[in-house]
Amino acid sequence: MSQFAINLLFVGGSFALYIAIAIWARAGSTKEFYVAGGGVHPVMNGMATAADWMSAASFISMAGLISVGGYANSTYLMGWTGGYVLLAMLLAPYLRKFGKFTVPDFIGDRFYSSGARLVAVACLIIASVTYVIGQMTGAGVAFSRFLEVSSDAGLIIAAVIVFMYAVLGGMKGITYTQVAQYVVLIVAYTIPAVFISLQLTDTFLPPVGLFSDHVQSGVPLLQKLDEVVRELGFVDYTADVDNKLNMVLFTLSLMIGTAGLPHVIIRFFTVPKVADARWSAGWALVFIAILYLTAPAVASMARLNLMTTIFPDGPTADAIKYEDRPDWIKNWEKTGLIKHDDLNGDGRIQLYNHTPAFEATATERGWKGNELTVNNDILVLANPEIANLPGWVVGLIAAGGLAAALSTAAGLLLAISSAISHDLIKGSINPHITEKQELLYARISMGVAIVVATWLGMNPPGFAAQTVALAFGIAAASIFPALMMGIFSKRVNSKGAILGMLSGLVFTCVYIFLYLGWFFIPGTASFENVPENWIFGISPLSIGAVGAAINFLVAFGVSAVTEQPPKAIQDLVESVRFPRGAGIAVDH
Repeated sequence: MSQFAINLLFVGGSFALYIAIAIWARAGSTKEFYVAGGGVHPVMNGMATAADWMSAASFISMAGLISVGGYANSTYLMGWTGGYVLLAMLLAPYLRKFGKFTVPDFIGDRFYSSGARLVAVACLIIASVTYVIGQMTGAGVAFSRFLEVSSDAGLIIAAVIVFMYAVLGGMKGITYTQVAQYVVLIVAYTIPAVFISLQLTDTFLPPVGLFSDHVQSGVPLLQKLDEVVRELGFVDYTADVDNKLNMVLFTLSLMIGTAGLPHVIIRFFTVPKVADARWSAGWALVFIAILYLTAPAVASMARLNLMTTIFPDGPTADAIKYEDRPDWIKNWEKTGLIKHDDLNGDGRIQLYNHTPAFEATATERGWKGNELTVNNDILVLANPEIANLPGWVVGLIAAGGLAAALSTAAGLLLAISSAISHDLIKGSINPHITEKQELLYARISMGVAIVVATWLGMNPPGFAAQTVALAFGIAAASIFPALMMGIFSKRVNSKGAILGMLSGLVFTCVYIFLYLGWFFIPGTASFENVPENWIFGISPLSIGAVGAAINFLVAFGVSAVTEQPPKAIQDLVESVRFPRGAGIAVDH
């Protein structure tokens, strides 16, 4: 059986399963569409939350970025993991006790203002649309390779699949679909990692293999990787970073952005009780840890495998001839995600860091520039092929990558549709619409969101994980502070919350757009996105933490010089914050 047929079997089989589950669990009411009826078991909700959380950025792109950047890019791992702990401890139980469908629901009621609700809707939509761009980009990358089509065609196929099961099933269908997707993605991620760890280190546990000896050389794996990349002009894989401020702000931005992501928060509204929200958060952390402990090993081993594929006799010997390149390079070249340009005409593939510091060595070797461009998002998907693993493993990781991208895309699209139909149309524009009309508006808005995300996904502002990081920054600067102040401060009033959210959102978005294009439209950036142009060395990916600080300062400052919230609102904060009698959530 050909590799294409194997891929088709795995991908087609998994999608048939997802769509069948969506039909079986089709939402028949708004409560089932928004929160799956509120009766999901904590373990199942934890698994669905993990699938919702471990997006294309986690499955496809995070390991790719760590693979290329080494320790410097481990901030993605630290920020996302720490952020989930913040979410589980500081927000999930309290929001569940409040007993509403959506994040704007909480903000609108807590700050007793339709204006606060509308600002929260705007923040949610901007963050979620940015996030879903990264998911669609990742899905397009996976589809393009494994179905042997262009990346744009792959993206359109992904959009059609998401539309079919997300619009049909709502949160009820998405929840049970995500349980299946978690099983697919975690099996797909760990099995190739085990194979590759055994090949390189004789250790079957990848996290242990990362710190074990490399079989061929007998030296520790990370030491071997450092030696290889250093010989090719790259910074040591384990090297520290110079800009500590940017690293700290980026990690913080990812952490608090995680805790403000609406599509993850609404998962905790699907369980019956407040205690169940805590348990499902704990289970989700267990399920997430399986992948996150494996990712650094996958990244390191992928980088070493790539380098040894191009330089089979070592980095100081000749590279392979282009005509002798392995099949996996040929396959990925068809997608346009690997490109070769023979700059010195020697018929070989030179892969190195073309910098002034390495210029003398490159000239001595007859090299005239780096000749191989590899998209960061392909390394995890290409890993089984690079390591010459069986065809069924390649098919399995294809299904897993797509499961990761589409599970999160579905959750994000649901958050967007609920914000528009429930919070904007029913909450502000026309409170008298029927449940059937609200459900229709939710499905229409989800369809529109898919179209917009697909169009933007064809011209993303970065790799999947970088695009997702921008969404985290926007959520960090706008939603997270409002939720924290809404739960833990009785003094912050509606004026403070509204101006805080607006200031954080506008500041963060403007800074991002200056470097990545206005509204992410290609060619509209005001400055080149390079460290030399960043203000105080803070990258657009890190600015969310600064935006959050501005949000807090403005909200507390304005609230201090204006009236106190009504006594009923202060009592509401007290009842939400302290779990006295917290069994079934209170619907205010």
